[in-house]
Amino acid sequence: MGLVINYNKCDLCAICISSCPFNAIVAEEGRIAFTDACRMCKICIKACPQGAISLADETRPQVDKEEWRGVLIYVEHEEGEIHPVTWELVGKARELAAKIHHPVYALFLGDNIRQQASKLLEYGVDKVFVYDDVGLRLFRVDAYTDAFAHCVEGIKPSIILVGATSVGRSLAPRLATRFRTGLTADCTLLDVKENTDLVQIRPAFGGNIMAQIITPNHRPQLATVRYKVMDAAERAPNPTGVVEFGELDITSRIEVQQVRHKEIAPGIAEAEVLVVAGRGIREEKDMVLVRELAERLGGQVAVTRPLIEAGWGDHTQQIGLSGRTVRPKLLIALGVSGAVQFIAGMGGSECIIAINNDKSAPIFDVAHYGIVGDLYEIVPGLLAKLRAEEVQG
Repeated sequence: MGLVINYNKCDLCAICISSCPFNAIVAEEGRIAFTDACRMCKICIKACPQGAISLADETRPQVDKEEWRGVLIYVEHEEGEIHPVTWELVGKARELAAKIHHPVYALFLGDNIRQQASKLLEYGVDKVFVYDDVGLRLFRVDAYTDAFAHCVEGIKPSIILVGATSVGRSLAPRLATRFRTGLTADCTLLDVKENTDLVQIRPAFGGNIMAQIITPNHRPQLATVRYKVMDAAERAPNPTGVVEFGELDITSRIEVQQVRHKEIAPGIAEAEVLVVAGRGIREEKDMVLVRELAERLGGQVAVTRPLIEAGWGDHTQQIGLSGRTVRPKLLIALGVSGAVQFIAGMGGSECIIAINNDKSAPIFDVAHYGIVGDLYEIVPGLLAKLRAEEVQG
């Protein structure tokens, strides 16, 4: 649908301009025009006294969905070491492919990666497409996009899944632009209809709603998926997949001057035990309780957004939509209310223990165990018991 103006009826009264809540209507060269700010609210149609504005049907592009077959995942890696998000993508790809009886494909780009490609077959991938070229040794987004597009053009997959990492967030939009298709970023849930339409679900409006997005008139369907929100694939009992090598003249307009390896410190996304501090922590000096509890449990400290804004934690420690997604074996929430933005980042935790003096706090709706009480009484008692056990042990 689109808005059209019958200029034979329009007398430039400008009533439509003043009626638009988005300031999306302007007068240009003696004519009324719509800008990109238009949200199709249709208020201008009702406001126009001349009836000069109306809706017009646009011809939607049609795609032969039968020509597009398969679920393709992008294999992210660092010098051949496969990123864990890849195994989560494989697990989800296998689930989706089983529903529509499609094969599972994997795309592996890099240099000297032939040996690692066979690992993907062990997890039920039907075919791994490998582009092994010295020109792909370093991630240069134009060269990687060329190779990605070359693979997609050859196999025409219906669905493409990419990890929502720094690399994935750079690569996926460029691929979507190449194929003039949609892209849903940071998906937390995925499903597929019988007609192969991918149901892409992600938080929207600050996590207050879950948006359900489909791409019915374009192929391929492209989504990036957050790390730690999907279940990793398990090894297939009798793998039968094959590796196929792609050939492409790799060129790039990007020149890499220097590569500096960043020291990798253990992050909260990989931690098996997390102690999370929320607004129930009264003063910054009280964070010593949180840190000691995390240390004695062999875990790490995480925080909610208010504590980041207060300067009590680093942004790498934040859990939630604007922070990290985690799935620890044990998560202890201290004074955390349980806002939807936070829950979206830790809902997959195996065991959640919440301590809060507000019995109505939303965190208790997702916690496996809840303690209603003052954390300043409960945590010191817990620490005293842990210290005593260490002395006895």
